[in-house]
Amino acid sequence: MAQLTSTTVTSGGDPPAWRVLAGYVRPHRGALVLGAVLSLATGATGLALPLVAQELIQSLSDDRSISGALVLMSLLVAANAGIGALGAYVLQRTAESVVLTARRSLTSYLLRLRISAVDATEPGDLLSRATSDTTLLRAMTTESLVGFSTGGLTLVGTLVMMGTVDLVLLGVTLGVIAVAATVMGLIVPLIHKASKRAQESIGQMGAALERVLGALRTVKASGAEDRERRTVHEAAEESWRQSVRAAKWQALAGNTAGLSMQVAFITVLAVGGARVATGAIGIGALVAFLLYVFYLMSPIQQVVSAITQYQIGAAAIARIQEVRRLPSEPVHAPAPLPAPGTAPATVTFDDVRFRYGPELPYVHHGVSFSVPARGMTAFVGPSGAGKTTVFALIERFYDATDGRVLLDGKDVTDWDFGELRAAIGYVEQDAPVLSGTLRENLLFGAPEADDRAVAEVLRTTRLDGLVARLPDGLDTVVGHRGTKLSGGERQRVAIARALLRRPRLLLLDEATSQLDAVNEAALRETVAEAARETTVLVVAHRLSTVTTADRIVVMDAGRVQAVGTHAELVAANALYAELAATQFLAATVE
Repeated sequence: MAQLTSTTVTSGGDPPAWRVLAGYVRPHRGALVLGAVLSLATGATGLALPLVAQELIQSLSDDRSISGALVLMSLLVAANAGIGALGAYVLQRTAESVVLTARRSLTSYLLRLRISAVDATEPGDLLSRATSDTTLLRAMTTESLVGFSTGGLTLVGTLVMMGTVDLVLLGVTLGVIAVAATVMGLIVPLIHKASKRAQESIGQMGAALERVLGALRTVKASGAEDRERRTVHEAAEESWRQSVRAAKWQALAGNTAGLSMQVAFITVLAVGGARVATGAIGIGALVAFLLYVFYLMSPIQQVVSAITQYQIGAAAIARIQEVRRLPSEPVHAPAPLPAPGTAPATVTFDDVRFRYGPELPYVHHGVSFSVPARGMTAFVGPSGAGKTTVFALIERFYDATDGRVLLDGKDVTDWDFGELRAAIGYVEQDAPVLSGTLRENLLFGAPEADDRAVAEVLRTTRLDGLVARLPDGLDTVVGHRGTKLSGGERQRVAIARALLRRPRLLLLDEATSQLDAVNEAALRETVAEAARETTVLVVAHRLSTVTTADRIVVMDAGRVQAVGTHAELVAANALYAELAATQFLAATVE
């Protein structure tokens, strides 16, 4: 299955990372502005300290009282600490809100993805984009968006204050900063590249781990733990290597900033000492300027951190945007389920051709048939004949490549997604049961169903005996993917879930394949009863299911070979006669 990476999806036309981030930040801009103002206020109190220190030294030189300067300095220090703490809290809270907004937006989009997009990607990789990638937006918000603006403004303000003290020393400082900025310009692209590769590796590790956990019984039964462990570990090690590489460049960027400030301090001390010796400036001015050099380290570190975090966050945003380029279904509101007594649906396939991808062979080669309202229609044929694909096209999990699929005489592409699926009850081959309680699974497709409807569907699907045996009845937790239920029980739960929707069209894809003979016979009666009120389509391999159908569609190699009843097809269609004889033989052997 294809891995979703930057190599499989082009990024042309994507908005820049800062614009995407701005979209996530917009709902929280008020809190963000407040945090930025508090950060600037913290910087302003810090900028005032060197001037107070200069005044204090001058007062000592002039033998004047320093009590006022000391009180003012103490107040500034206290204000700096208090405002700084409040500003940090506001910014962190805002950053967490931005992450929440991004996660809500991305998960909503993931749930609207077309099945074709999900089938072409790894679920573990998609999961990492909604979790680890969105987490990186936190630092991007506080350190890049706010840090760059407040740090940049504080940096400019500090340089202005340094200029008021001495322009020559300011020129020396700017020269050192210019050299450091040139080095940073070479490092920044390397941080972005390594960060994106590290995030891709995390996605690959998530995909590998999801693959193992999703089939852990098979892995253990095959003795493949060591092989799969190596696969997961290799992905983890690749993520480690790329993260270390990114950390190396980040450390180099941070040390470059720190080294530049040390060089600036030494240079200013040397040049400033000479200027004090010549009487160009006083000792108080030199001390104030050196304090500003020290203070300059904080905004420079802020700006450097903002740039590096932006590169990391931009790599994460690029991966998030890759998901948003995947095809999705339009936004649609949930539609009400059919009311009791609503007319059943009709289904028509009109010369339908379909393939799962441009590079793949056709699955359907001009499939045509019509299903009237009410009754049961069975689809039979060898494996790979295209039977399950019929259901996927009706549900619009995929759209026909050519031809038309009609529900009630209306092309399914003209239906609203919500209305289309509200009319259909669908039981897929694997009959998945979700983690949670039995009640939650039954009500998953019909949350408004009352207790009487639930009790009736439990009886008709022979689940009432199971509920009576369970320790907590309907509120018993069924485990991840229903592992606490047998295969037959999971199939009955899936059928009950579909029946609770009162569908106008019921699709059953080998829905009784894991049932024993007694339960299969009981459910066959349930389906036959449902077929009196609704339209039922069944993909079946059991002859017992097929013989009770009102009509049978025989498919082979993506084409409809024949349509008729069991007796008609046994006499007139060689393929069906062979399938029926094989199943009779299997039944005799059993």
